[in-house]
Amino acid sequence: MAGVVVFVGDGLSAGARWDERFPEFEVHNLGVSGDTTDEVIARLDSVAETDPDAVVLQVGTNDVGWQRSDEYIVRNIETILWTLHKKLPVTRLLVQSVPPREQEFVPLIRTINCHVRQFAPTVKAHYLDLWPALADSEGKLSAEWSTDSLHLTEAGYVVWLSELRPALVDLLESPQTLPISTQPA
Repeated sequence: MAGVVVFVGDGLSAGARWDERFPEFEVHNLGVSGDTTDEVIARLDSVAETDPDAVVLQVGTNDVGWQRSDEYIVRNIETILWTLHKKLPVTRLLVQSVPPREQEFVPLIRTINCHVRQFAPTVKAHYLDLWPALADSEGKLSAEWSTDSLHLTEAGYVVWLSELRPALVDLLESPQTLPISTQPA
């Protein structure tokens, strides 16, 4: 299996070394440390220019840190997905849940993820819930995977990869959806 895969998002994606973790793909890591959903929206043209087979989106945790509302964050993630779907109608989309953080953010992140999970199918995006793999029993980012309740350790990236790899392989093996206007009658 080969293909062009673009990873877009914040510092968690930026630091993941996706090219090493997915050597079978042509990987473009467009994650940028500190990015919020606003910055990702502003650079969607650069994502589209790569003409990828798949886009893997992971964003939202910095918006949470800036204490933006769930409505704001959800609307921006929906805008990102809708824009990608419109600009890249045959590209497969995989959106990942906003990962857990400190205890105070658990309810907000759960609400965001619920809405994104419900929205994803409307733009033919697949949804990957990382919460069960990364959260502890209280819903916080597990101390096993992070030393600061935000950034992942190498062990945290390994856990993320164990969830992401099968989801991405499944996504790329699924039939490509043609744009509605080009589907035969």
